[in-house]
Amino acid sequence: MSRPISIDPAAFAEDAVPEGTRDYNRKLMAQARMAPDTWSLGPAEVRARRTRGLSPFIVEPKSERAETIEIPGPRGPVPLRVIAPENPTAVYLQFHGGGWTLGTVDQDDPRLERLASELGFACVSVDYRLAPEHPYPAGPDDCEAAALWVVREAAARFGTERLLIGGESAGAHLTAVTLVRLRDRHGLTPFARANLTAGSYDMGLTPSARRFGNPALVLNTRDIRMFAANFLQNGEKLDDPDVSPLYADLKGLPPAIFTVGTNDALIDDTLFMAARWIAAGNEAELQVLPGSAHVFTSLPEPNARPAYDRVMAFLKG
Repeated sequence: MSRPISIDPAAFAEDAVPEGTRDYNRKLMAQARMAPDTWSLGPAEVRARRTRGLSPFIVEPKSERAETIEIPGPRGPVPLRVIAPENPTAVYLQFHGGGWTLGTVDQDDPRLERLASELGFACVSVDYRLAPEHPYPAGPDDCEAAALWVVREAAARFGTERLLIGGESAGAHLTAVTLVRLRDRHGLTPFARANLTAGSYDMGLTPSARRFGNPALVLNTRDIRMFAANFLQNGEKLDDPDVSPLYADLKGLPPAIFTVGTNDALIDDTLFMAARWIAAGNEAELQVLPGSAHVFTSLPEPNARPAYDRVMAFLKG
């Protein structure tokens, strides 16, 4: 029987928020007031601004040992960014975030470097196709192809058959979709553990996503709707499990750690998905960080390091 998860009401108390987190949130909102409206610029310009550091996400150091390889994909080659130590202990397949529209394959290098250096993981990040140029199912198809490649090649290329998977935001969504696809389309459940951080699991929007409003705190209600519109362009049903994995049959999936901040518009997505994960008979851990905004583990705020430390401990097993 699965170990139960619990939600501590104290995490939602105003006095539980670290002062540094409170200060950082104010800084994020002040920066946003000075910046142009993201949705007036278009995806290409927003991507360029992010590359130049003109966003809440600082331009972090890139791994000096990363290499890029290409694998066959459903519509051409899929680039993979590989950060691997000698004699890896596991392979971690990573899907980056960015609302299926933004984000880059190297944006998580610092955290993947920690997994490689401290835990000995070979980290494989997927440069999947982005919307709106490549709407659903392009991104999920690329992620499925990458997962199948890892299943086939891990032992020969990396010398280990222990497989892990994860992502943040849209990357967490793609993780859940990929796990269900592997099980249902290929009869495979190869991943030992999953890391699901601040995921979006219901394209119809959970209550927190609908009610969050439009404060400029990394992600708001308007952003979620715009990202979903970029991703879904062909009348897909919002409760299709391949679109909204909250509605999927989740039986037989690996133990997972769910991470979210209380100031995240997608907090209900995590709370609901973690509960459904357990209800399906799977193992799960849940960590809810007081006051933290969306994908805070990628931001320089006080809750980020301890939260990611717990993720690393979970993945290590």
